[in-house]
Amino acid sequence: MSQIFTYSRTATIHDWLNGREPKHLSTNAGTPLVAFQSWRAFKEAFAPELIGQAFEETAAAFGRPVRNCIDPFGGSGTTALASQFLGGAPTTIEVNPYLADLIEAKLTSYDATALLEDYSYLLKHLEDDFSETLFPGAPDTFVAPGRNGRFLFSTDIARRLAGLRNSIMQIQNLSHRRLFRVLLAPVSLSISNVVVSGKGRRYRKNWEQRQANIDDVLTLFDAAFVQAIYDIQRFRHRKHLGYNLLRGDARQLTPDSGDYDVAIFSPPYPNSFDYTDVYNVELWVCGYLDGSHSNRSLRLQTLRSHVQVKQDYKVLEVESKILKRVTAELEQVKTSLWHKDIPRMVTAYFGDMQTILQKLHGSLVDGGRAYLVIGDSRYAGVQVPVAEILGEIASSLGFSKLADEPFRSMRASPQQGGRLELVETLLTLQRR
Repeated sequence: MSQIFTYSRTATIHDWLNGREPKHLSTNAGTPLVAFQSWRAFKEAFAPELIGQAFEETAAAFGRPVRNCIDPFGGSGTTALASQFLGGAPTTIEVNPYLADLIEAKLTSYDATALLEDYSYLLKHLEDDFSETLFPGAPDTFVAPGRNGRFLFSTDIARRLAGLRNSIMQIQNLSHRRLFRVLLAPVSLSISNVVVSGKGRRYRKNWEQRQANIDDVLTLFDAAFVQAIYDIQRFRHRKHLGYNLLRGDARQLTPDSGDYDVAIFSPPYPNSFDYTDVYNVELWVCGYLDGSHSNRSLRLQTLRSHVQVKQDYKVLEVESKILKRVTAELEQVKTSLWHKDIPRMVTAYFGDMQTILQKLHGSLVDGGRAYLVIGDSRYAGVQVPVAEILGEIASSLGFSKLADEPFRSMRASPQQGGRLELVETLLTLQRR
């Protein structure tokens, strides 16, 4: 059995999990037990043991502890937070403003007394919002009456959520304001008429008859704050308390020089889906988006892994024979694809990943490692072997491939039958 499924050697991470470890590292199984992970559920996040494995293997290769770590796609912040626990200085990049705030809220150190004072102030000055526009720029489906009788929030709940957001934005302490905003985000989703499922959201079963109560908003928010205080106090003594968070496009912000020991990350997969949609509720309710222009701008700052927004798919030459074959096969079945730009999108995606890997090669120290969790895609019967293509690209840039270990099988889209036939892989590279 592969080491990736049996790894159990990093005592610090075991302590972090309070003595209980997930069965494997490919998903976030067991993460409700992990520090800060209950703040927002991330079904696809990898378990923190992966960072423990990467740190230990890299340290063994260097003959010294890992000093620092970089993650160009911060997501839920697992890499950066685990790096703090393991004593490495984390640098993380995140384009989604809500996720960037979530990461920074987790990495920040707090004075619990001052935090409690600001929480009390927030509740004391809370007033429901009775303005005409509660979530500026949001689709008309957000607040009743919605569109065609469908809506995410009743008017009363929308007013309470908007009022709570307004009260939060009056908090003077920026770190506290960020934390409260982050805690409001999952409350807004849990109190809505929809659930996030797979690559989008759907209405809850019998949602018309199962409307939430306005009082539930503060009940859930209070519970979220209590859990946050518990995590903040329990896990305040981390080995390294510093961090470097860069907000924006990883293609631009990934450094091309530096002295990083290891990069650990999972980029978006080339599955023609814009992951911005997963966080649509939180982004609008908490005021991270204020109109179609800001929504489009955010979409254009993500990797070209999707076709949800019209964009330029031009790309420089990508060093991969496999990609050329796959692109040719996609062109042959172009009329069967659900979107005409998918062949160009796939090529552009690997062009973007080539940019990321090229910059990482310049910023990693000699012998430094990169651990990538990546997944295959499939269109009209054409398989896109992402790990193999990235392996070729990495080799042309000066990396050696140390391993490519399968994590799990993912389901294809319903259009492809929904079978477990797409491989998710841990690709390990070393700068030479």
